[in-house]
Amino acid sequence: MQKKFEDILMPIATKLGNNVVLMSLRDGFLIIMPLIIVTSIFLLIGNFPIPGWADFWAGILGKNWDEWFSAVSNSVFNFTGLLSCMGIAYAYGKNRGLKAIHSSVVAIVSFLILTPTEVSVGKQTVSAVQTLYLGPNGVFLGIFIALISVEIYRFAVKRNWRIKMPDGVPPAVSQSFDALLPSALVIFVIFLIRIIFSLTSFETAYNFIYSLLQAPLKGVGNSLPSVLLYNFLASLLWCFGINGPTITNSVWSPIFFVLTQDNLTAFKDHAALPHVYTQPFIDIFTTYGGGGSTLSLLIVMLFVCRSKRIKELAKLAIVPGIFGINEPIIFGLPVVLNPIIAIPFIIVPTLNTLLSGVILTLGWVPKTNGVLLPWTTPPIISGWLSSGSWRGSVLQIFEIILGILIYYPFIKTLDKQYLNEEQEAAESEDVDIDFSQV
Repeated sequence: MQKKFEDILMPIATKLGNNVVLMSLRDGFLIIMPLIIVTSIFLLIGNFPIPGWADFWAGILGKNWDEWFSAVSNSVFNFTGLLSCMGIAYAYGKNRGLKAIHSSVVAIVSFLILTPTEVSVGKQTVSAVQTLYLGPNGVFLGIFIALISVEIYRFAVKRNWRIKMPDGVPPAVSQSFDALLPSALVIFVIFLIRIIFSLTSFETAYNFIYSLLQAPLKGVGNSLPSVLLYNFLASLLWCFGINGPTITNSVWSPIFFVLTQDNLTAFKDHAALPHVYTQPFIDIFTTYGGGGSTLSLLIVMLFVCRSKRIKELAKLAIVPGIFGINEPIIFGLPVVLNPIIAIPFIIVPTLNTLLSGVILTLGWVPKTNGVLLPWTTPPIISGWLSSGSWRGSVLQIFEIILGILIYYPFIKTLDKQYLNEEQEAAESEDVDIDFSQV
């Protein structure tokens, strides 16, 4: 059975992992992720989940003290669509063998060409750009523009459409003129696209993408079956030695990113949080200690198992596991190609997803506020900060204990097997020693 699964999954996972578009989407979001995490901390400080926090600092720093922190968070959150376009175009251009910086810049210009530049203020129309188009709602438009603009640019480069400068011209000048004709082609095509959409009922490319793609995909992604499938596949792939989230994030990350940004915008505006299934939900309420929710497994290994191999591994892996690093367990226990541990490794995060989804939907624990905490933030702390409530920490503790109960019979079976092997090895050593003395 395991061999059949491997034969089916390995080719699919390899194709997804090596797909240049999906790989570029993943890498592009990773480029801007540090900015989002850092500015999320500023937003969290300005809205820390402690009663009286805002009043305390207002009494010291003045009533508008939180605007200082909002200025930092807004510098990224209001422009996530534009930043996503930049990051994905950079990664896609690099993966396509182009000058990454040229690809990124031409994509930004293309994004701005397709962005509406008129705003109605009362009865007047003024020239301006609303952050509505540049922020989370523009993420999918940014994705398409990044991919399309880089492909058009590549089309011109492959045909050597460039202005050749004479020898002796500085490289920076020569490269600038090399990019002139490909950039001109991109801008001209995007210009025509803007005109075409202005003649339709959609009026803008933004309205077209948002209505036909982004809104429906958000609806599909913001569902319990979707996140159950996500965590099931991620865990299953890990069991075959494939970094599961690397594959599943290539498909789901654009959807989770937009849902997370929606919650973050609502949190910043002190409005009701719209979505349950965000990236913080996946990271904080479904897996503890890394893929497979192996923190529960580590606790059993450390305090219950008797095999020296397992005990020593648990001592080495427990501290990294608390901070979400579980490669020592994945490859040291191992989890990979281990049918005994594979069963709970898949069941535990999938069950956590189901329980957390139901509990957050019922409102027993507040929805995640969209703040992207550093991925090394330990459980209990992360549950409190992401939900703004002690109930988030309680849910994490409950699910860690539940994971311990599920992992227990499986790791004890493996522990018994390893213990027998260690005893046989010890007896074999004793026999060798006895023969050497004869």
